[in-house]
Amino acid sequence: MPSTARGEGRRRATRLRNVELFLLLLALVVCLAGHVDAALGLTGHLPPGLTAHGTGLGLLALAAHLAVRRFAPYADPLILPLAVLLTGFGLALLDRLDFSYRLAHAAKGDWQKIPTAPAQLTWVVISVVAAVVLIAAVRHHRVFQRYVYLLMTGALILLAAPAFFPGDTFGAKRWIRLGGLSFQPDEFVKVAITIFFAGYLMAYRDVLALAGRRVWGLTLPRGRHAGPVLTIWVVSLLVLVVERDLGTSLIFFGVFVVMLYTATERTSWMVIGLLMAVGGAAVVGTLEPHVHGRVEAWLHPLDYYLPAHSPALVSEQPAQALFSLGTGGLTGTGLGTGHPWEIGFAGRSDFIFTTVGEELGLTGVTAVLMLYALLVQRGLRTAVGLTDPFGKLLATGLSAALALQVFVVVGGVSGLIPLTGKALPFLAAGGSSLLANWLMTALLVKLSDSAGRTALEPSP
Repeated sequence: MPSTARGEGRRRATRLRNVELFLLLLALVVCLAGHVDAALGLTGHLPPGLTAHGTGLGLLALAAHLAVRRFAPYADPLILPLAVLLTGFGLALLDRLDFSYRLAHAAKGDWQKIPTAPAQLTWVVISVVAAVVLIAAVRHHRVFQRYVYLLMTGALILLAAPAFFPGDTFGAKRWIRLGGLSFQPDEFVKVAITIFFAGYLMAYRDVLALAGRRVWGLTLPRGRHAGPVLTIWVVSLLVLVVERDLGTSLIFFGVFVVMLYTATERTSWMVIGLLMAVGGAAVVGTLEPHVHGRVEAWLHPLDYYLPAHSPALVSEQPAQALFSLGTGGLTGTGLGTGHPWEIGFAGRSDFIFTTVGEELGLTGVTAVLMLYALLVQRGLRTAVGLTDPFGKLLATGLSAALALQVFVVVGGVSGLIPLTGKALPFLAAGGSSLLANWLMTALLVKLSDSAGRTALEPSP
C-alpha cells in the first residue's frame, strides 16, 4: 500500500479508537448512574462499594479497549461500547434484584435470597479476559476455516451431553453438572455451529443455489440438495424432544436458514425453513408435555388463577410478566421502586426484561431493544464490508444468533411467543451466556477489523 494510504489508514484507526474510548466512558457513566439510581430508590443512600465497582468496570473496559487498539485498530467503534453498556446495566439490575429477593425470602430461608450479582461480576471478569485473549491470539478470522468440522463435532457432542445427565432444571435438560460446577453448553454451541455453517455454506453454496422444480411460484431445491436442511431440522427437533429446549432449537435452526438464504439468495429456502420450523414446533408442542405446557401458558396465561385450570398450567410467571410490563406504563415506576421480584427465581434470567419494563417503562424497553438492534446492525454492516464469503457468512450468522436469542426471550416474556427459558444476552444472570456472548463480541470485533482494512485497500 502506498505511504499516503498507510498514513490515512493510521489516522482513520486513531479516529475510530478515540470514538470507541469516548463511547466507553459514556457507557460507564450510564451504568453507574443506573446503579446509583436503583440504590437511591431502594434505600435512599448511595450503594456501598460504588468507587470500587466503577473502578473495576473501568479497568475491564480499558483493558478491552487497549486490546482492540493494539490488535484490531480498524474495528467498528460501537461493538465494544454496546457490549460494555449492556453488561454493566445488567449488573445494576441484578444488584437491584438481589436486594429485593433478600428481603422477600429472608424469612423463608430458601435459595432465592442468595445474591447473584457478585458471581455475575466474577463472570464479567472471566468473559472480558477471554474476549481480550481471543482478540489478541487470533490474527485473522479465516483461521477458523481450518477447524469447522472439528468445531461441529464438538458442538454436537456438547449439544447432546445434557440428555445424559440426570435430572432437569425447571422442565428442560440444558445443563451439564460436574461436581459443584454447572454450565449451559448450548450457549457455546451456537457460536461453534455458526462457524461450521459459515465454512460449510461457503464450500457448497453453488450446489445449494442450483435451480430445482418450480411449484406454486417457488423454485424448490432438488431432493439431494435438501439433505442438509432436513438434517439440521431433525437435529433441532431431537433437541426439542429429548432436552425440551424450545429456545435452543429455534435459534439453532433459525441461524442455519438465515445463513443459507444469505449464501444462496433463494427465497424458497426461507419459506421452506419457516414451514418446517412451524410444523415441527406445532407437532412437538402438541405431543411433548413440557412444551405443551409452555404453549398453554402462552395462550391462556391468566387461566392460572381460575379455581379449576388446565393441569398443563404449572406457573403464574407469564401472567406476572404481563402485570409487570403493564404496570410500567410509558416511563416506569423508577429503578428500585417496582416489584419485579414477585415473578420469583426467573426474575434474574429471561424475566429480567420485565424489570426494565416495570421500572423504566416503554421508554426503557425501547432503549434496551434499540441497543440490541444497533449491535446486530453493526454485525450486519460488518458482513457487508467483508469481501471473503466465509467472513460474510460468519458475521451474518453471529448477528442472526444474537437477534434470534433476543427475539425468543423478549417474545416469550411479552407473550408474543411461548416461553423458551433462554437467558437475555448480557443482561441476565448466567456465566455460560455471558462468556459465550463476549466471545461473539470478540469475533465481531475481529471481523469488523478485517472489514475496516478491506475498505482502505485501493480499488483494482
